[in-house]
Amino acid sequence: MLRVLCLLRPWRPLRARGCASDGAAGGSEIQVRALAGPDQGITEILMNRPRARNALGNVFVSELLETLAQLREDRQVRVLLFRSGVKGVFCAGADLKEREQMSEAEVGVFVQRLRGLMNDIASSAIMGLIETTRGLLPGAGGTQRLPRCLGVALAKELIFTGRRLSGTEAHALGLVNHAVAQNKEGDAAYHRARALAQEILPQAPIAVRLGKVAIDRGMEVDIASGMAIEGMCYAQNIPTRDRLEGMAAFREKRPPTFVGE
Repeated sequence: MLRVLCLLRPWRPLRARGCASDGAAGGSEIQVRALAGPDQGITEILMNRPRARNALGNVFVSELLETLAQLREDRQVRVLLFRSGVKGVFCAGADLKEREQMSEAEVGVFVQRLRGLMNDIASSAIMGLIETTRGLLPGAGGTQRLPRCLGVALAKELIFTGRRLSGTEAHALGLVNHAVAQNKEGDAAYHRARALAQEILPQAPIAVRLGKVAIDRGMEVDIASGMAIEGMCYAQNIPTRDRLEGMAAFREKRPPTFVGE
């Protein structure tokens, strides 16, 4: 049985200005909720564009970019979860109906913003595969992320064929970390994601953040340069209170209490 271990606060938009939207509550396509109780530090982003199956449209991307920019400055946020407010759908990929109405210049600007968004959320390359079946080249990073995940040969096969993968197939290929059996409520993946967030939550926030930087930046360069990046990240972590707390907790055989300083 799945147990809810947190106090739920209301969903709310984090936007400073209104936009036309087909979202549900509050007219916002992107909403946030900070969990409380033992899950304090976990913040959820709700994608809420039901009529377009959470397709990546202009308003959707704008609201998501703005939300991420605000959350990035919030030191209380330690783990971020993306979830869908549309039953049976996570994200349908690019909004091709909207894209068809754009000029070539507008498409170029939008895809550049979308590429930046994908970098921000470290999105899987699998979202770009859908575009191939519509006569488009994956333009939000799919041609670059997928070979890095699966190798060149398999990436070419998937992109050239536009093949759609089930969750089980994506897991077998290594595109996703976990595949879980669906439950009656239709939110089994969310519960698995939150369980993973609960594992990350008690870790030292600065060490987690610097580890992410070291991995992401290191994957873009040769191993010698990557080791240098790791060294720079490690050096930034040495003077933190959390590192000293971790060492003291180990010596005293107690759980550490990290404060993000």
